[in-house]
Amino acid sequence: MHEPHEPPLRERILDAAVAFATESGWYDLRLHLIADRLGLPLATVRAEFPDADAIANAWFDRALQAMLHAPEEPGFAALPPGERVGAVLLRWFDAQAAHRRVVGSMLGAKLHPSHPHHWVPLAFDLSRLMHWALEAARLDARGLARQAEEVGLTLVFLRALTLWLRDDSPDQARTRGFLARNLGWLDRLPRRGG
Repeated sequence: MHEPHEPPLRERILDAAVAFATESGWYDLRLHLIADRLGLPLATVRAEFPDADAIANAWFDRALQAMLHAPEEPGFAALPPGERVGAVLLRWFDAQAAHRRVVGSMLGAKLHPSHPHHWVPLAFDLSRLMHWALEAARLDARGLARQAEEVGLTLVFLRALTLWLRDDSPDQARTRGFLARNLGWLDRLPRRGG
């Protein structure tokens, strides 16, 4: 049983793993060291996370939850579609900004040539992230316009992600600027009722 103000076990393990990776690197993460750090049996860690990839998945899910649960900025619904999508994506980036290097390593591990079993799930996760970004931005195109949103947003996001991983500007200004410059095409797509 955890203390009343202590995070749930799964969150404690995730936080400890990311803290360890921040100190020592994602590729040096060993689950037995996380168990030792938290004073837990290794089997308890395994019950929550069967491997390091599951920890990475939980981290990305946390960022998705932050993107979806962040309060909308005042006047959000009146913004053009491109600005709304940019704001939503920035919530995802902002949720992970303090651990950008670890995020890059997590993605690198998923894309490693010896890990083809991670490639297909990664593609599905990317697709889901784009769908949720469009939902959070309240975009409602149909048919070919919706397909254009999905494909185009995926391409912009992947370019933004590679920039963000190297973005050491204050408040991620380079990433913010890139999104502002590259999402205006969303404003020109037909919308429901339009």
